[in-house]
Amino acid sequence: MKLVWTPETASKAYIDTVKSCELFQESGEAELLSAMAGGWNAKMIVEVYMHGGATTATSVGLAIAAAHTGGRHMCMVSDERSRLDYVKAMHAAGVSPAEVVVGGAEAAVVGLTDIDFLVVDGRPKDFSRVVRFAKLSHRGTVLVRRNASLRTMAGFRWGGVLGSTSRVVRSVVMPVGKGLDIAYVAYNCAPTYSQKGTSRWIRHIDQQSGEEHVIRG
Repeated sequence: MKLVWTPETASKAYIDTVKSCELFQESGEAELLSAMAGGWNAKMIVEVYMHGGATTATSVGLAIAAAHTGGRHMCMVSDERSRLDYVKAMHAAGVSPAEVVVGGAEAAVVGLTDIDFLVVDGRPKDFSRVVRFAKLSHRGTVLVRRNASLRTMAGFRWGGVLGSTSRVVRSVVMPVGKGLDIAYVAYNCAPTYSQKGTSRWIRHIDQQSGEEHVIRG
Protein backbone atom coordinates (compact mmCIF):
# COMPACT_ATOMS: atom_id res chain seq x y z
CA MET A 1 0.00 0.00 0.00
CA LYS A 2 0.95 3.64 -0.43
CA LEU A 3 -0.37 7.06 0.48
CA VAL A 4 -3.37 7.95 -1.67
CA TRP A 5 -4.64 11.49 -2.12
CA THR A 6 -8.26 12.10 -1.06
CA PRO A 7 -9.40 15.60 -2.13
CA GLU A 8 -12.68 15.45 -0.17
CA THR A 9 -10.90 15.05 3.17
CA ALA A 10 -8.36 17.72 2.21
CA SER A 11 -11.15 20.18 1.48
CA LYS A 12 -12.98 19.48 4.75
CA ALA A 13 -9.80 19.81 6.83
CA TYR A 14 -8.88 23.05 5.05
CA ILE A 15 -12.28 24.67 5.54
CA ASP A 16 -12.53 23.68 9.21
CA THR A 17 -9.03 24.99 9.88
CA VAL A 18 -9.83 28.31 8.21
CA LYS A 19 -12.82 28.66 10.53
CA SER A 20 -10.86 27.68 13.65
CA CYS A 21 -7.83 29.85 12.89
CA GLU A 22 -9.63 33.11 12.15
CA LEU A 23 -8.48 34.42 15.52
CA PHE A 24 -4.80 33.92 14.68
CA GLN A 25 -3.10 36.75 12.82
CA GLU A 26 -0.74 34.46 10.97
CA SER A 27 -0.08 33.16 7.47
CA GLY A 28 -1.97 30.31 5.84
CA GLU A 29 0.55 27.72 7.02
CA ALA A 30 -1.97 26.01 9.31
CA GLU A 31 -4.58 25.69 6.57
CA LEU A 32 -2.11 24.30 4.06
CA LEU A 33 -0.68 21.67 6.38
CA SER A 34 -4.13 20.66 7.57
CA ALA A 35 -5.30 20.17 3.99
CA MET A 36 -2.20 18.15 3.13
CA ALA A 37 -2.44 15.89 6.20
CA GLY A 38 -6.15 15.40 5.55
CA GLY A 39 -5.70 14.86 1.84
CA TRP A 40 -3.06 12.20 2.34
CA ASN A 41 -5.34 10.55 4.92
CA ALA A 42 -2.49 10.60 7.45
CA LYS A 43 -2.94 8.14 10.31
CA MET A 44 0.12 9.12 12.37
CA ILE A 45 0.66 12.88 12.45
CA VAL A 46 3.69 13.99 14.46
CA GLU A 47 4.85 17.54 15.10
CA VAL A 48 8.20 18.13 16.78
CA TYR A 49 9.10 21.38 18.55
CA MET A 50 12.21 20.60 20.56
CA HIS A 51 12.82 24.15 21.83
CA GLY A 52 9.74 25.88 23.15
CA GLY A 53 6.07 25.20 22.54
CA ALA A 54 4.32 24.50 19.28
CA THR A 55 2.82 27.18 17.06
CA THR A 56 -0.81 27.02 18.08
CA ALA A 57 -2.38 27.71 14.67
CA THR A 58 -0.35 24.95 13.01
CA SER A 59 -1.15 22.55 15.85
CA VAL A 60 -4.84 23.36 15.56
CA GLY A 61 -4.73 22.59 11.84
CA LEU A 62 -3.03 19.24 12.38
CA ALA A 63 -5.49 18.34 15.15
CA ILE A 64 -8.39 19.06 12.80
CA ALA A 65 -6.81 16.94 10.07
CA ALA A 66 -6.37 14.03 12.49
CA ALA A 67 -10.04 14.30 13.45
CA HIS A 68 -11.05 13.99 9.80
CA THR A 69 -8.74 11.06 9.04
CA GLY A 70 -9.36 9.21 12.30
CA GLY A 71 -5.61 9.33 12.85
CA ARG A 72 -3.35 9.83 15.84
CA HIS A 73 -1.87 13.26 16.53
CA MET A 74 1.34 13.53 18.54
CA CYS A 75 3.26 16.63 19.65
CA MET A 76 6.85 16.48 20.91
CA VAL A 77 8.19 19.27 23.14
CA SER A 78 11.46 19.74 24.99
CA ASP A 79 10.29 20.37 28.56
CA GLU A 80 7.33 20.36 30.94
CA ARG A 81 6.77 24.10 30.69
CA SER A 82 6.40 23.81 26.91
CA ARG A 83 3.90 20.99 27.40
CA LEU A 84 1.77 23.05 29.76
CA ASP A 85 1.88 26.09 27.45
CA TYR A 86 0.89 23.92 24.50
CA VAL A 87 -2.05 22.28 26.26
CA LYS A 88 -3.30 25.64 27.58
CA ALA A 89 -3.11 27.24 24.12
CA MET A 90 -4.97 24.35 22.46
CA HIS A 91 -7.76 24.48 25.04
CA ALA A 92 -8.01 28.24 24.54
CA ALA A 93 -8.44 27.62 20.81
CA GLY A 94 -11.27 25.20 21.52
CA VAL A 95 -9.42 22.16 20.18
CA SER A 96 -8.46 19.01 22.02
CA PRO A 97 -4.66 18.90 22.40
CA ALA A 98 -2.60 16.14 20.87
CA GLU A 99 -0.85 13.45 22.83
CA VAL A 100 2.22 15.26 24.16
CA VAL A 101 5.63 13.67 24.69
CA VAL A 102 8.38 15.51 26.59
CA GLY A 103 12.01 14.66 25.83
CA GLY A 104 15.11 15.06 23.67
CA ALA A 105 15.52 14.43 19.96
CA GLU A 106 15.78 10.64 20.05
CA ALA A 107 13.32 10.26 22.91
CA ALA A 108 10.77 12.30 20.99
CA VAL A 109 10.23 9.66 18.33
CA VAL A 110 11.22 6.44 20.11
CA GLY A 111 8.36 3.97 20.20
CA LEU A 112 6.45 5.68 17.38
CA THR A 113 6.03 3.71 14.18
CA ASP A 114 4.42 4.24 10.77
CA ILE A 115 4.73 8.04 10.85
CA ASP A 116 3.16 9.27 7.62
CA PHE A 117 3.07 13.03 8.29
CA LEU A 118 5.97 14.62 10.17
CA VAL A 119 6.37 18.34 10.89
CA VAL A 120 9.68 19.58 12.29
CA ASP A 121 10.94 23.05 13.19
CA GLY A 122 13.89 24.03 11.01
CA ARG A 123 15.51 26.13 13.72
CA PRO A 124 16.71 23.58 16.33
CA LYS A 125 20.13 22.09 15.71
CA ASP A 126 18.90 18.58 16.47
CA PHE A 127 15.93 18.48 14.08
CA SER A 128 17.98 16.43 11.59
CA ARG A 129 18.43 13.76 14.24
CA VAL A 130 14.67 13.67 14.78
CA VAL A 131 14.12 12.91 11.10
CA ARG A 132 16.91 10.34 11.04
CA PHE A 133 15.55 8.40 14.02
CA ALA A 134 11.87 8.64 13.02
CA LYS A 135 10.28 5.35 11.96
CA LEU A 136 8.55 6.36 8.74
CA SER A 137 5.58 4.54 7.26
CA HIS A 138 6.07 1.87 4.60
CA ARG A 139 3.19 3.58 2.75
CA GLY A 140 5.31 6.70 2.36
CA THR A 141 5.66 9.87 4.44
CA VAL A 142 5.19 13.59 3.95
CA LEU A 143 7.97 15.53 5.71
CA VAL A 144 7.58 19.23 6.46
CA ARG A 145 10.36 21.52 7.67
CA ARG A 146 9.07 24.83 9.01
CA ASN A 147 11.11 28.06 9.07
CA ALA A 148 12.84 26.90 5.91
CA SER A 149 13.74 30.42 4.82
CA LEU A 150 16.26 30.94 7.62
CA ARG A 151 19.79 31.53 6.35
CA THR A 152 21.20 29.11 8.92
CA MET A 153 19.50 26.28 7.04
CA ALA A 154 20.79 27.24 3.60
CA GLY A 155 21.93 24.28 1.54
CA PHE A 156 19.81 21.77 3.47
CA ARG A 157 18.89 18.55 1.62
CA TRP A 158 16.43 15.92 2.85
CA GLY A 159 18.59 13.16 1.43
CA GLY A 160 21.34 14.10 3.85
CA VAL A 161 19.28 13.31 6.95
CA LEU A 162 17.23 10.32 5.83
CA GLY A 163 18.21 6.74 6.53
CA SER A 164 19.00 4.16 3.87
CA THR A 165 15.47 2.76 3.91
CA SER A 166 13.90 5.99 2.61
CA ARG A 167 14.31 8.06 -0.53
CA VAL A 168 12.99 11.46 -1.59
CA VAL A 169 10.52 11.20 -4.47
CA ARG A 170 9.96 14.93 -4.77
CA SER A 171 10.31 18.09 -2.69
CA VAL A 172 9.34 21.74 -2.88
CA VAL A 173 10.02 24.91 -0.87
CA MET A 174 6.99 27.20 -0.48
CA PRO A 175 6.90 30.87 0.62
CA VAL A 176 4.22 30.26 3.23
CA GLY A 177 4.79 31.50 6.79
CA LYS A 178 8.56 31.63 7.26
CA GLY A 179 9.05 29.05 4.54
CA LEU A 180 7.95 25.43 4.23
CA ASP A 181 10.25 22.75 2.83
CA ILE A 182 7.98 19.82 1.95
CA ALA A 183 9.13 16.40 0.78
CA TYR A 184 7.35 13.20 -0.17
CA VAL A 185 9.46 10.25 0.97
CA ALA A 186 8.97 6.67 -0.18
CA TYR A 187 10.08 3.50 1.50
CA ASN A 188 12.91 2.01 -0.54
CA CYS A 189 11.18 -1.33 -0.97
CA ALA A 190 7.91 0.29 -2.02
CA PRO A 191 6.96 1.14 -5.63
CA THR A 192 7.70 4.68 -6.81
CA TYR A 193 4.77 7.03 -6.47
CA SER A 194 5.61 8.95 -9.62
CA GLN A 195 3.63 6.66 -11.91
CA LYS A 196 1.60 8.25 -14.67
CA GLY A 197 -1.82 9.48 -13.62
CA THR A 198 -1.21 9.44 -9.86
CA SER A 199 -0.18 13.08 -9.38
CA ARG A 200 -2.50 15.65 -7.83
CA TRP A 201 -2.28 19.42 -7.72
CA ILE A 202 -2.68 21.08 -4.32
CA ARG A 203 -3.95 24.68 -4.51
CA HIS A 204 -3.50 27.00 -1.53
CA ILE A 205 -4.38 30.67 -1.14
CA ASP A 206 -2.64 32.69 1.59
CA GLN A 207 -5.43 34.26 3.66
CA GLN A 208 -3.44 37.45 4.34
CA SER A 209 -1.64 38.23 1.08
CA GLY A 210 -4.11 36.60 -1.30
CA GLU A 211 -1.21 34.85 -3.06
CA GLU A 212 -1.95 31.52 -4.66
CA HIS A 213 0.50 28.62 -4.26
CA VAL A 214 0.23 25.40 -6.24
CA ILE A 215 2.28 22.28 -5.58
CA ARG A 216 2.13 18.89 -7.16
CA GLY A 217 1.42 16.09 -4.72
